[in-house]
Amino acid sequence: MKLREIAALVDAEIEGNDAVEIGRVAKIEDAGDGDLTFVANPKYARFLDTTRASAVLVSKRLQGHATPTTTLLRVEDPYFSFLKILQILDPPKDPLPPGIHSTAIIPSSTILAKDVRIGAHVVIGEHCMIGEKAMICHGVVIGDSVEVGEGALLYPNVSVREGCRIGRRAIIHSGAAIGSDGFGFAPRPDGSFEKIPQRGIVVIEDDVEIGANCAVDRATMGETRIKKGVKLDNLIQVAHNVVIGENTVIAAQTGISGSTKLGKSCMVGGQVGFTGHLQIADNTKIGAQAGVHHSITEPGKAYFGSPALPQREALRLHAAASQLPEVLSAVRELKRIVEQLEKRIQDLSRG
Repeated sequence: MKLREIAALVDAEIEGNDAVEIGRVAKIEDAGDGDLTFVANPKYARFLDTTRASAVLVSKRLQGHATPTTTLLRVEDPYFSFLKILQILDPPKDPLPPGIHSTAIIPSSTILAKDVRIGAHVVIGEHCMIGEKAMICHGVVIGDSVEVGEGALLYPNVSVREGCRIGRRAIIHSGAAIGSDGFGFAPRPDGSFEKIPQRGIVVIEDDVEIGANCAVDRATMGETRIKKGVKLDNLIQVAHNVVIGENTVIAAQTGISGSTKLGKSCMVGGQVGFTGHLQIADNTKIGAQAGVHHSITEPGKAYFGSPALPQREALRLHAAASQLPEVLSAVRELKRIVEQLEKRIQDLSRG
């Protein structure tokens, strides 16, 4: 594909040879002749002078010039432009061929819309509804009365338990468990625990993506709800009756305790822990490994540390903590000097 054709797709300004033939996309460190790459983060700009790529997507504001072997394509957003080109030069492969595999178990009470694809050894329960162009990959298990929306994609070995609802274009990666029982147990007088029935469901709205081996527990009563556009990384625990607001993104190994509600457009780092029954305001940012023990009511703030504090305060405390060894050493030295002075005063008073 000629570079001028690619430039037209992303409304790029060409700086260099527009007749270059581009065959694939690659990372800037690995790219070679015939490759297109990009620089979205300024720290990678240092590779512009050494890359062997034939063309590089860069911001219109980035300093730098084309070289005799590398043409620059200047755009407003290099990253999103690169993603658009990637879809054309390296389109995704269908995870399933058309049709329904002969080993799939599908009862007559379940309704399949047109163009549904179902892989090998899939088990679907009674009274389910599978939307148009949905893809249910090998080994998926779906309980009774589940709804799967139009264009949804369930990768191998996903389980969706009874009554849950999966929205349109949702993507659920391998090993995820949707609708397992919430962690509810009441202590008995003898020290043992009585299981609390979990009778609610999970609702996953449109355009949600859930990573591999995530667990989204069903509500005790009512719903656990993952709202439109949420993106969950791998290995995330979402407990019973949790609500995650629209377009919130959460990194791996985060755990959200029961009945906590996250607002829309939040960003949560890896290994964050939320205690239960919290309210987290819209547009909150929480740094990796934070422990969130209290509700956050003011939107648009960043938090860090355990217990989580406003970022500036947390960073001051962290900086102060790093000085504790020197402070402790100084205190010990002052204590030694004071002890010497007291001894001299005592000696003088005796004399």
